[in-house]
Amino acid sequence: MTQSLFTTEVPPRLIGGRDRATGRIVFPHPGSDTFDAVPLGRHGTLWSYTVQRFRPKTPPYQGPADFTPWVVAYVEIPGEVIVEARLVDVDFDAITIGMPVEFCTVALDPSVEGSMLLPAFRPTAGGAA
Repeated sequence: MTQSLFTTEVPPRLIGGRDRATGRIVFPHPGSDTFDAVPLGRHGTLWSYTVQRFRPKTPPYQGPADFTPWVVAYVEIPGEVIVEARLVDVDFDAITIGMPVEFCTVALDPSVEGSMLLPAFRPTAGGAA
């Protein structure tokens, strides 16, 4: 695993933290010695979402100048944690609470080679496309 938000394995997985005292899992890993890094499950369900329809303030936003709305999703990874990430590869009108999703990554700026990768989820088989 890396000191990142997700592993470098293929396919990647988010890296959470498991509290050594309680066993509670959090995301992201807090970087504390009281938490062990743990790769999270790749599959979950859409718990809630909203559509980001305006360009965030600069700074700190460093994405593309041509803004395209995106979905901010809260995904429940069963038995582990609810995480916030982008939801990709889905039409806004096809999104439903409870839809099955899987972890993936997405470039912050797809028009720039080597752009920073962000955590994301996309619908799985049986989900909206």
